[in-house]
Amino acid sequence: MSGTDTKKPGTREDLVKIVAEAAIKEVKYRASRRYKPTKPTVSGTAKLLNIHRDTLYTWLKEFNVDFKEISDHMPTSISDKNVEELGGAYLIGEALLGEGNEIAHVDLLIGNKDGPVGKAFANGFSNLSAGHTPLLAVIRPNLPPKPHTLLVPKVTVKNMEDAGKIFGPAQAAVAKAVADAVEEEVIPKDKLDDWVIVCSVFIHPQASDYRRIYQYNYGATKLALRRALKRYPSIEKMLYDKDRAKHPIMGFKVPRLWRPPYLQISLDIPELERNKKIISQIPGSDRIIIEAGTPLIKRYGTRVLSELRQAAKDAFMIADLKTLDVGKVEVDIAYEDTADAVVAAGLAPPETLNKFIHEAKRLGIYGVVDMLNVEDPVGKLKQLKEFPDMVILHRGIDQETGRRLGFDLILELRQAFHDKRFLIGIAGGIVPETAKEALEKGADVIIVGRYVTQAKDVERAVRDFLEITPKMREDIDLFRVHVE
Repeated sequence: MSGTDTKKPGTREDLVKIVAEAAIKEVKYRASRRYKPTKPTVSGTAKLLNIHRDTLYTWLKEFNVDFKEISDHMPTSISDKNVEELGGAYLIGEALLGEGNEIAHVDLLIGNKDGPVGKAFANGFSNLSAGHTPLLAVIRPNLPPKPHTLLVPKVTVKNMEDAGKIFGPAQAAVAKAVADAVEEEVIPKDKLDDWVIVCSVFIHPQASDYRRIYQYNYGATKLALRRALKRYPSIEKMLYDKDRAKHPIMGFKVPRLWRPPYLQISLDIPELERNKKIISQIPGSDRIIIEAGTPLIKRYGTRVLSELRQAAKDAFMIADLKTLDVGKVEVDIAYEDTADAVVAAGLAPPETLNKFIHEAKRLGIYGVVDMLNVEDPVGKLKQLKEFPDMVILHRGIDQETGRRLGFDLILELRQAFHDKRFLIGIAGGIVPETAKEALEKGADVIIVGRYVTQAKDVERAVRDFLEITPKMREDIDLFRVHVE
């Protein structure tokens, strides 16, 4: 990278211009060498300007210029997610748009003719499959777009009515989307003869409105192309949404405990219908965890989890097994009945706990250790080869003579296992006052039972906890706007 000496600009407009030009050069340079990320940086831009980065920071501050705004508003054709040279690589795009039988779902690959996509493109013409015959996308007969695009039906084409939807509105929609992407510089114009696209489309057998088929497939193809060229999603986007998402066909969320604090409601009453009624009165909040308590599980077995899910299908659900032996077996049983987390007793032998936690992690659920009656929780955890996802500091119901717990243990655990990532739960006679203190001391999960389950007003009792701190009051997705 090389540049020319740059003198301090006289106006804000001059600064924005020279910084933007240098940022564009940096993006092209980084993309050509496949650096990741290719997004422009203050340091890289300053280097191209032949000035120290501190100098550039000073100029930006003096003229009130936000470097991030400059990088975010760069044209798509030279943005950090575009590709100068794909070589043997390829990009992937996906989009779903529309509703009803005309809904469109597009998956596509874009890459060089002499790479994997080019081979797939050619093979599509020579390896035909009944009902899934690939065809070239055309804007109209005798006018294909560039890059040339192969359209592949996902759903079996069984008759001429099905074929008409593919060879009519779907074919035209995909072709027009590709052509418009070129005009709008989503696809670089100097790559039109080098790249090809393989586009798979979903057309429902009962789709009937040609206008909607065209409109939805046009929009989905265009969005998929833009996403492919931008390498969507970013790592940040994926990690942000993975625990919030609900697949539309699956119809329920699979939450993870990614953003404490949480309120765990322990359903210890061994009466199924009564617990269902309690769940129905709990206010909606992503901060709430449902626990199938030990007495409930002892009466109904872990199958009670499936019964409870009828009243709370999106809830994170914990099975309080209090496992003392055969750890792997009990984890498997609860897992088969849809538990999101399982609890073992801290009094269990280290060998049992290791097998318990290992099996939980292998199956993709949380392994929790309850330190009820464990005199030295830190010492117990140091004996384990497998570290739990959550540790519960617990005073039993029969021991509840006061309103305070040993909250100092929270800090002790954090200091002893500072290199571990785990949650700390507090249980045993918790009321809103002690819950607030526990959160201030660093607890992640407040576990309550009778204060909620035996309350005359369950909703009010739950809100007593949800409102004790600003973070607890903040429902995770309350202000989330769905933008794709």
